[in-house]
Amino acid sequence: MVKHQPLQVYERQLCLSCITGIYGCRWKRYQRSHDDTTKWELLWSLILLFTFSLLLVWFYFWWEAHNDYNEFNWFLYNRSGEWSDGTVPILATTAAGFTYIAFLMVLALCHIALGQQLNLHWLHKIGVTTALLTTIIGVISVNQTWGQEWDVIPISLQATGPFLHIGALAAVTALSWIVAGQVARSEKTMFQVVVMLLYLTVLLGLYVVPLYITSPCIMDPNSLKQRPDVIGHQGAPMLAPENTLWSFQRALQMNVTGFEADVTISVDGVPFLMHDHTLQRTTDVQKVFPDRATIDASYFNWTDLQHLNAGQWFLKGDPFWTVHMLSPHEKDRITNQSVCSLEQLLKLASYHNTTVVFRLRRPPQEHPCHYSWINDTLQAVQQSGIPQSLVMWTPNEDRAMVKQLDPGLIQTSLEKLSPQSLDQSGISRLLLRYNQASTQEIRDFSQSNINLTLYTVNEPWLYSVLWCSGVSAVSSEAPQILNKVPYPVWLMRPDEYCLMWVSADIISFAVVIGIFFFQNYHMIRYRMSGMRSYNPEQIMLSAAVRRSSRDLNVMKEKLIFSEVGNGVGSAEELYADNGYDYYTNQGISQ
Repeated sequence: MVKHQPLQVYERQLCLSCITGIYGCRWKRYQRSHDDTTKWELLWSLILLFTFSLLLVWFYFWWEAHNDYNEFNWFLYNRSGEWSDGTVPILATTAAGFTYIAFLMVLALCHIALGQQLNLHWLHKIGVTTALLTTIIGVISVNQTWGQEWDVIPISLQATGPFLHIGALAAVTALSWIVAGQVARSEKTMFQVVVMLLYLTVLLGLYVVPLYITSPCIMDPNSLKQRPDVIGHQGAPMLAPENTLWSFQRALQMNVTGFEADVTISVDGVPFLMHDHTLQRTTDVQKVFPDRATIDASYFNWTDLQHLNAGQWFLKGDPFWTVHMLSPHEKDRITNQSVCSLEQLLKLASYHNTTVVFRLRRPPQEHPCHYSWINDTLQAVQQSGIPQSLVMWTPNEDRAMVKQLDPGLIQTSLEKLSPQSLDQSGISRLLLRYNQASTQEIRDFSQSNINLTLYTVNEPWLYSVLWCSGVSAVSSEAPQILNKVPYPVWLMRPDEYCLMWVSADIISFAVVIGIFFFQNYHMIRYRMSGMRSYNPEQIMLSAAVRRSSRDLNVMKEKLIFSEVGNGVGSAEELYADNGYDYYTNQGISQ
């Protein structure tokens, strides 16, 4: 009697084919495997995980460093001599690399969830290696040229930490589905224990992380101090050419309470506003005085400086990508801007009763005003007619002489000193970069009646953090942005934050317990019923409640072949036991 072999029915698995095909170029069914992943591929999985983590930090760093993009571009300009927005290629490559690595991570997790063997294609291995090496080179480069910017990460976490914690908790909670599936499928007790311990360690660590999260914005709203004053750093350089009269006028339109400028002294003793050592970037000196374009700006006399245009470069270079927002009238005003003198700025400030703080650069040693630079600047202050109480004097040289000649000037330090040292020196104000003062130090200065001004603050989140810390004023290149921040971006009472993270922990714990119970329910049920051997396909078959007869028949056939292979019984007996006609390949109606 001839026995008819049952026909094997293969289902189309387009989703699985795409996952294994894109990740390891295993598009065909026979190329896939449920075997354990090799040690070599496990090593590549760890490399992929490390690359993803490093890129995540790198991406977060550049996202939060947006506050200081202009500072970064200026560093590049000092090295290359050419002004360009160096953040554009960095952001583009970082976004592309992070998206690519994150996509591979998702595919790897899908492999694990589906029980597929990990086998990263060699092209992806090259891509991962390239992304890893490129990121490491970038980290080293930033550390050497812009190391102070790493402080933006802990500072920004004061604003984002509570919300990043919720996001990380949600992600780890979602991973419990994969972890529970691995524990349910594995028959190795040691593997189950290790996986559970690692997962629970991470999960419990996230549960207690809020105990170590500190933010000045977690406070009683009633103790919030008044809104910090905004000082226009170089005016409003995103809306007009820096250090020009029109830039400071635009800053006044944004309700600033003060001006900050950079001052250089000309060869004939006239203090004027200029940030760079040369005139190349912010004037048309290359066109007017091509032979003198590269010399120090202080070697020009005031007459020559007045012949230079200080606005056309802004319209041409568009350093902040804001020119398209300007009206025709504003563009005409910008086109006609010239180099501004300190006296002109002080007269504008005096008219609007606005505070002025300026950084005075000492001329080179061969300069005629190398020794008279303090007196030349004081003379300009006196000639402007501005009240001395509106001028913040920052040069530390000859400070005692300045206090005798003009005792009404506000003595300001650019160097971080203790409140006691500042008080002994008669200094009442401090001007520092925003990363040079912690929240506790800001409060200490405030208690010592030292008015602290931090620069350069362009982002609302940073302004909010400093506001909650109690800073008295900030210097900003974007007063038009901070003008729209009437209240901190977020403010939360300590008890409200405690309720938030405790509730999140409880919900996460309940979801994890539910997922583990659901994933292991059928295994526990069949083991408790005295099942002879554990077969995942048999559990899946019994768990199927509402499936088409064709799907059930396919699963039954897989089970029968598995049981025959294990020596449980003959094919005919198993077909009969499962309600399946061995000769007709038709299900027996009950």
